[in-house]
Amino acid sequence: MEKFIKLCVSVLPKPLQDIYYKYEEKWLYLVFGGLTTLIAIVTKLMLFRIVPGEPFWETTAGVVFSWICAVTFAFFTNKKYVFKNETKTRQEFGRVFLSFYGARLATLAMEWVIFLVFCDWLHVSRTLITFLSQVFIFIANYILSKLFVFKKKDSGQSDG
Repeated sequence: MEKFIKLCVSVLPKPLQDIYYKYEEKWLYLVFGGLTTLIAIVTKLMLFRIVPGEPFWETTAGVVFSWICAVTFAFFTNKKYVFKNETKTRQEFGRVFLSFYGARLATLAMEWVIFLVFCDWLHVSRTLITFLSQVFIFIANYILSKLFVFKKKDSGQSDG
């Protein structure tokens, strides 16, 4: 995948390559975050169509199922390509894994509340809210990943 990305960037004019490499992490997050968002939308709408039941049950099932699919995809792509996080031990991998899923639990709660309020209580279209909520989720996930999960380690600097 990394070779494919570099190949795609290499066909750009030099000034655009410079812009890409200057903001590489953000560009990659846009690409993989966009794919994650697509996974979340498709799986949620798919479940809304195939799971019969009361609106609350459908909403909760759709939000949770799409969250599991999207977060799993996002973890591996963010770890490897976006934030280039290397873990050397199982414990280190486990810490990153748990902190990623923990941070995403916060946005799962945020999304569930959005669906509860707008779809179940205010009866706004689930399809519309599916798309609109993803904007907030996308931004919140980047911030949480950047600040808490894949934060860069200090390069040996001490406090004094």
